[in-house]
Amino acid sequence: MHRTSAPKRWPSSVRDRLEHLAIDADDHLDAAWRRLDTRLGFGLPRHLAAYRGYADERGAELFGRVLAEKPRGGPGEDDRWWDNLLNTYRRFESDEVPGISLKARFRGAEVDAISDHEGYYTAAIALEPSTGAAAPTDALWENATVTLADGTLATAQPVMQVRADAGIGIISDIDDTVLQSSVTDWKTAAQLTFLHNARTRKPLDGVARLYQALQEGADGSGRHPIFYVSSSPWNLYDLLEDFMELNAIPFGPIFLRDLGTDTGKFIKTEGHGHKLDRARTLIQRFPTLRWVLLGDSGQADAELYAEAAREFGGRIAAIYIRDVDPVADSPLDLKVDGFIEKVAGTSVPMLRSRDSLAIAKHAAGLGLIDPARLPEITAEVQRDRARPTLGEAAVSEAGHDVLDQAKRQLGAAKPRQ
Repeated sequence: MHRTSAPKRWPSSVRDRLEHLAIDADDHLDAAWRRLDTRLGFGLPRHLAAYRGYADERGAELFGRVLAEKPRGGPGEDDRWWDNLLNTYRRFESDEVPGISLKARFRGAEVDAISDHEGYYTAAIALEPSTGAAAPTDALWENATVTLADGTLATAQPVMQVRADAGIGIISDIDDTVLQSSVTDWKTAAQLTFLHNARTRKPLDGVARLYQALQEGADGSGRHPIFYVSSSPWNLYDLLEDFMELNAIPFGPIFLRDLGTDTGKFIKTEGHGHKLDRARTLIQRFPTLRWVLLGDSGQADAELYAEAAREFGGRIAAIYIRDVDPVADSPLDLKVDGFIEKVAGTSVPMLRSRDSLAIAKHAAGLGLIDPARLPEITAEVQRDRARPTLGEAAVSEAGHDVLDQAKRQLGAAKPRQ
């Protein structure tokens, strides 16, 4: 009987050596470009991309990126595929500025930070009484301020307040959990990433109302924090922010991935374990909260969240896995169901769901959302299903392009008076 041999893999020592060589080469090339930029007067910090952070009474966690130019482009009403492609190129061609000293301030406390070789900065601000920090407000969001060390380029940085008495926190994947990404079909995923913008990307049915209900909670307090995790690169942060705003999806800190050449990035590690790492960090950081975890069947979310249920037990209030192909049974479904069986032995409820309404009904039964929100979630699911599909939108856009071209040709052929 013929046996298919397993694909050969390079020894880890060889992989490590190749990785270090690639990282060194990239660092030397970046250093050369920075020296040239300095001589020409380019490569100076002109924009601070201050991503949404979070805080509690003990401290704040801030993160962002120092760039030579503010990212250009955005979701225009009349943008065509070539406009979206150009804007995507601009996002990925970001000019980061390393080694820049910064100051971050929040509630009267201040810390220094410095951008790393990819331009990213992090700032952990302690809020102990000895620092003279102001007391937290009742608002869900406050602003920190980040500046260059000399006080210039002051930028407001939104900070989500995580209260110890919030009761429930939410951690959600993004791709195929919040918005349509089709990660199981690389051609469609590439088209969505490169040729669409925040206005043309489609949310999953009923997501906005469901997440609003989760944030409001059964008590209507609106204090339940939402965190988002994704395998998408940080370069897409502004697109995701615009998408959430346009679709009335509650804001929250977004944790993405860096595609630079740090260790573990150039030679990509297998799986999506960084999502579990982030979930662990948040669950441990806020010990008074129980957590709702949301993902999809297209990636490894079911496996990762099942591991979280094993590790944290009753601190996980519920796990919801969106079915990326709800009209048919598939190997993906069987894989998810296998992890549901494993979790069945714990106290954590885990559900594979076809849409937001199924999640909402289950969550209402657990006391996680107000049952009175179910009719509006039902209405939004129906409304979102009526939106054009990706194929219909593509046909419509192609029709507009053909019509525009015909008008131009007729205008050129029209005899002059």
